[in-house]
Amino acid sequence: MPDSLATLLSPSPLPLITYYDVRTGERVELSAATTANWVAKVANFLVEDCDGERGTRLRIGLPSHWLRFVWLLGAWRMGAIVTDHNAEIALVGPELEASEEIRLAASLRPLGARFAQEPSGFIDTAIAVPASGDVFIDVDPPEGDDLALDLGSRTVTHAELLSTEPSSERLLRQPADLAEDAVAIVSAIAGGGSLVIVKGAGTSDLAKIASQERAQLSQP
Repeated sequence: MPDSLATLLSPSPLPLITYYDVRTGERVELSAATTANWVAKVANFLVEDCDGERGTRLRIGLPSHWLRFVWLLGAWRMGAIVTDHNAEIALVGPELEASEEIRLAASLRPLGARFAQEPSGFIDTAIAVPASGDVFIDVDPPEGDDLALDLGSRTVTHAELLSTEPSSERLLRQPADLAEDAVAIVSAIAGGGSLVIVKGAGTSDLAKIASQERAQLSQP
């Protein structure tokens, strides 16, 4: 986004997104620098491989997962509208349910691994995205009054999104809906904070992980 994510997402080596799955034992941590690299790759992939442009509508059908945050940021970086209806491009998980013209899929396997067998009718993002460029050049960047989110009855412009109160805290959160995740990641980036997303945790798990990660439990 102009004068926003393009400059706010710093090359810091400090953690920005940490993802836990208690059931599988998976832990993935992305620094701000690593996240910025992923964001550039996603933005380039959407433009170069999917013919995306400012105003393209992208449905992100992923749960709270580190990849959801990467794709949110990548979509906004190149000016796409993240939506849950009337989309041209869909990104889904391993359930492989999509009717959009361009269908992308993420296996959600540990470490972002590809599908064991490439899904018919879908582009496996674990194969396609890493090959995209590490630097994204803004040719037609979104403006403040462009939509960033169009989710049912809730619409948010880029300017509104960027007015989110910044947070410098390292916050531990359980899975949330897409709009909540969108606000949380922008808040963390703007304030130099970070997120710890924990899936499948009980109360004792949350307390233990919060202590290990030196994170503050986010209030529901």
